[in-house]
Amino acid sequence: MRIAVIADTHNHLPDSLLRAIADADEIWHLGDVTDEYILRSLGELKRPLHVVRGNCDSNMMWPLHLDFTIAGLKIRLIHIPPSVAPPGFDLLLHGHTHVPRREMVGTTCFLNPGCITRPNRGAPSSHAWLVLEDGKPYEWRVHPIMRG
Repeated sequence: MRIAVIADTHNHLPDSLLRAIADADEIWHLGDVTDEYILRSLGELKRPLHVVRGNCDSNMMWPLHLDFTIAGLKIRLIHIPPSVAPPGFDLLLHGHTHVPRREMVGTTCFLNPGCITRPNRGAPSSHAWLVLEDGKPYEWRVHPIMRG
């Protein structure tokens, strides 16, 4: 399963990103959508879409976190990363910092795709691909977003 992971769109969705993720099996948005037209645009790709609420989002219907298991991995989606890993998770995907991340925190790997609009610390605007297959290690790749 190829999952397009994005975060911190902050009311901006480049056409180049939509083209880049059009063949995803699923799309995960890790918060700070800020305008629901972003989710409508992503929905036009006709892919399953999961979203969590960020600190800049006002839609209280979006959950603060989502937990599930795929390919034998226990996964949490959240916007603001905790300082310590919650017990029992293999992967914790988050946004908020606007900086790509792949870091072990205890026994949990924290992953951040970076930011669509205002990256920090010299990082480019980016999204990521997470590939999950039964019996194989997960793959995580961060990709810069081309403007346009």
